[in-house]
Amino acid sequence: MDTDVLVIGTGLSGLVAATQAARAGARVVLLDQEGEQDLGGQAYWSFGGLFLIDSPEQRRMGIRDSFELARADWMGSAGFEEHDVWPRRWAEAYLDFAHGEKRAWLHAMGHRFFPVVGWAERGDGTADGHGNSVPRFHITWGTGPGVVAPFLARTKELISAGRLQVRFRHRVDALLTGPGSVTGVRGSLLAPDDSPRGVASNREVTGEFELRAGATVIASGGIGANHALVRQNWPTDLGTPPRTMISGVPEYVDGRMIPIAQAAGAHLLNPTRMWHYTEGIRNWDPVWAGHGIRILPGPSSLWLDDRGRRLPVPLFPGSDTRATLKHLREIDAEHSWFVLNQRTIEKEFALSGSEQNPDLTGKSVRATLGRARAGATAPVEAFKRHGEDFVVADSLEELVAGMNALTGAEAGAGAGAGAGTGARHVLDPVEIRRIVEARDAQVENDFGKDAQLAAIRQARGFLGDRLIRVAPVHRILDPEAGPLIAVRLHILTRKTLGGLHTDLQARVLDATGTPIDGLYAAGEAAGFGGGGMHGFNSLEGTFLGGCLFSGRVAGRAAAAAV
Repeated sequence: MDTDVLVIGTGLSGLVAATQAARAGARVVLLDQEGEQDLGGQAYWSFGGLFLIDSPEQRRMGIRDSFELARADWMGSAGFEEHDVWPRRWAEAYLDFAHGEKRAWLHAMGHRFFPVVGWAERGDGTADGHGNSVPRFHITWGTGPGVVAPFLARTKELISAGRLQVRFRHRVDALLTGPGSVTGVRGSLLAPDDSPRGVASNREVTGEFELRAGATVIASGGIGANHALVRQNWPTDLGTPPRTMISGVPEYVDGRMIPIAQAAGAHLLNPTRMWHYTEGIRNWDPVWAGHGIRILPGPSSLWLDDRGRRLPVPLFPGSDTRATLKHLREIDAEHSWFVLNQRTIEKEFALSGSEQNPDLTGKSVRATLGRARAGATAPVEAFKRHGEDFVVADSLEELVAGMNALTGAEAGAGAGAGAGTGARHVLDPVEIRRIVEARDAQVENDFGKDAQLAAIRQARGFLGDRLIRVAPVHRILDPEAGPLIAVRLHILTRKTLGGLHTDLQARVLDATGTPIDGLYAAGEAAGFGGGGMHGFNSLEGTFLGGCLFSGRVAGRAAAAAV
C-alpha cells in the first residue's frame, strides 16, 4: 500500500475526513484535481450558516428549541420514503450531533458564531410540514472561510508532522478494485494552473498516477455546475427542467466521481433529489462561468411570476424553497420577480457568499454593527447599481416598463402570449398596480386578511428579525420608502441531496446493500450521509453541517478499518 487512507476531494468534507483519519494515527493522502488555491472547495464561498439545536445563541435570543421539535421539523420536511432506511438513520444521527457535541467540537478548534440567529426556511405554514419552527441558522463569524479555517490549520499541522500529504492536480479517473473491494485509484496528472480561486483551471494531462490504499474516501462534491446532469436528473414532480439556469457553485463541481464510483459497484441513491434556489441573480462581477448569487430575502418583497401574477400563499420569500421551485416550473416560468422599495432592500436583502459579506467574513465588529443602521450593505448597493437583474424607478409604471425592457418583452403581445414556450411575457402595469395597491390597502391596520403581511408581523416578534432582518410593515408605494425596485430572479443550481448509498460508518454500499470493502463516502457525494439524509427538503445550515458530520464519521471509520 502507498498509504493507509486516501481521500478524494479537498473541500470541507474531504479536509475533515483527512484530518480525522490522520489524527487517529493513519497515514493519509489527500487528492484533488484543482490546485492549492481551491482548498476548502465550495465551503469557502459559503455564507457559513450552521444548523444547531437549543444552542446558547438561541437561548440568549429567547428561542425555545428542543431535540424533539427539531426532529419533528426535519421529518416533516424530509418526506422520507420506504427505501430511505440509511438516509433516515443518518438524519437521526445528525440531529444528535447538532443537538450535542457539534458546537463544542467546533468551539474547541476556535470556531465562533455571530450572535444573531437567523430564521431560514420558515416553512409551508403547517405545524407538521416543512420548515423550521424556530430560528436555527447560526452564521459563522468569518463566514465560509471561518468554517474551513480550523481544518486548514489542522491540515498544515499534520503535513508538518509527516502524517498527511496533499497532492493537487491529481484527477481520479478510476477506482482500483478487487473482489467486493476498492484498493485505490488510478488517474491523470494535470498541468499546473495558477488561476485564482474558483476560476476554471486547465485540463491538460501531463502524466498518470496510481495509488493503493487500505481505505478510499470519496468526498468530491455534487453536480451543481454540470447543468446537463442537473437536467438529466431533474425530478418529474418539479415539472420540466429550466432552459436557463445560473450556477451557485464553481465549474469543478461536475459530479465526475459519481459514475466512477458506480463503475466500481457503488449504489447511487435518490439521484433526482436536488436543492436549487429560485432567488438567483447574475453576478455583475463573476468569478466562474454563469456565476450566480442567491438573495437571502426577508419576508416583505412582493413575489410575482414571469407574467406578473402574485405567487400563491404560502410562497413568500424565505418560506419554502422546493414548493416555490415546483410552482414556477409547473407554470413554465423561467424567471420571477421581487417588487419592493429602498426601505425593504436596506433591511431585508442579504447575499449568500463569503465574498458578498466582507464585514462578517473579515470579522469586523464595527462594519457588522452597520447592519443594524439605516442603509443597505455595500455589496447589495453594488448589485442595485451594476446588476443586470435590477430595475430602479420612481413610479410603478416606470418600474414595469423597465421590467419589460429587461426581458425584451414586446408591447402589445399580450400577457399570455406564447404560454408554455418560454416566451417573454409582457407585464401589464395596470394589473401590477392593482396587485400592489390591494396589498398596500391591508397595511393601515395591525390586522387584516393578507397572509404575507401577517407573516411579516409575526416575524418581527422575533428579536433577531426585528433588529436586522425584517422591515416594519409599510406600503410598497409609500413615497418616503422609495425608490421602487424590481429584481429578476433566476433558478440557481446549488446542491445534490441524493448520493452514494452509505451506512452509518460511511461505508459505500452496493446495489444489494452490502458494504464495498475499502470504500467510503462523505459530504455531498454521499447525499451528506446515507445517500440523502435531507430527504426532499433542507432546513438550511445543514449542508456545511452535513459535510462536517459525514467527513468526521468517514475519516474515523476509515482509520479504524486499516
